[in-house]
Amino acid sequence: MTLHTRRSALRMLAAGGAAASVGLPAFSQQGEAFPSRVIRIVVPGPAGGTIDQSARAIAQTMREVLGQTVIVENKPGAGGTIGTDYVAKQPADGYTLVFGYSGPIATAGLMRKLPYDPQKDFRPISGVMRVPVILAVPADSPHKSVAEFVAWARSRGDKVNYGSTGVGSSSHLASEYFNELAGTRFQHIPYTGGPPLLTALAEGQVQMAFVTGLDGAAMVQAGKIRYLAVTSPKRMPVVPDLPAIAETVPGFQAVAWFGVLAPAGVPDPVAQKLSSTIAAAVRRPEVSKFLTDRIVEPWGSTQEELGRAIEGDIAQWGPIVKKLNITV
Repeated sequence: MTLHTRRSALRMLAAGGAAASVGLPAFSQQGEAFPSRVIRIVVPGPAGGTIDQSARAIAQTMREVLGQTVIVENKPGAGGTIGTDYVAKQPADGYTLVFGYSGPIATAGLMRKLPYDPQKDFRPISGVMRVPVILAVPADSPHKSVAEFVAWARSRGDKVNYGSTGVGSSSHLASEYFNELAGTRFQHIPYTGGPPLLTALAEGQVQMAFVTGLDGAAMVQAGKIRYLAVTSPKRMPVVPDLPAIAETVPGFQAVAWFGVLAPAGVPDPVAQKLSSTIAAAVRRPEVSKFLTDRIVEPWGSTQEELGRAIEGDIAQWGPIVKKLNITV
């Protein structure tokens, strides 16, 4: 079988379903069977967090399916751009991947000059999970719904504060988007990350914050903060009792994504092999449960779907960044 024939066969199988393509070999541009050596997944954040744990869950399944060692390396710093830049400059052979997310891939470039081009320097492989942000208030807040909270905030003018995990963060952008659509005038107080933000919210130093279920679960369980609504376009099956903000503020949504990307130029058969393997890993019951337990939607997307998500983020957040002149 020629290399061309192999590629054609793989494309046909990929179109027919992920399970079929996972089982067949892929070949690199050099003609070697893929994978024939260690695959590295770079997490552009610290070890031990939920994102790191999610990447390791995917890596474990990839090992089992591909019959090859898959390791996770942490390269944190600069809002995820250090690890992301590292992968952008690696050979396009499918052996070094990034467990990327919205910030360093889709929105960071809107606010500053990056050492890589988020779209030109990467090939989307598969989305792993979508993470809606959650509107949270202190546990002793008297407001029980988004409508009550918005009405109160409008009556207070610019005397209501919101917290974020930093200038240019997803929580910052979501809050300013909320201000615009809800007609509120919340004032921004940035913090240096999730833990200090959640502490400030619990203590009432800020009256609201957009947090993720990944970060806020412990504070909710401890009775220190309370969730009002999710930022997904509609209610999520994992938290059906939480309304969508869009039910009160039409058009509002702010959903982050996490997924695997490779350096641009990875051969089609290799990219297809990785994509179908990762998508199948996300569908495994133990991986899916791990994600849904953290109020995260398992995704397991195609390459094209992840590419569209990146384009959608840029289109949504670009005007907000430009209007507010947000730079970091």
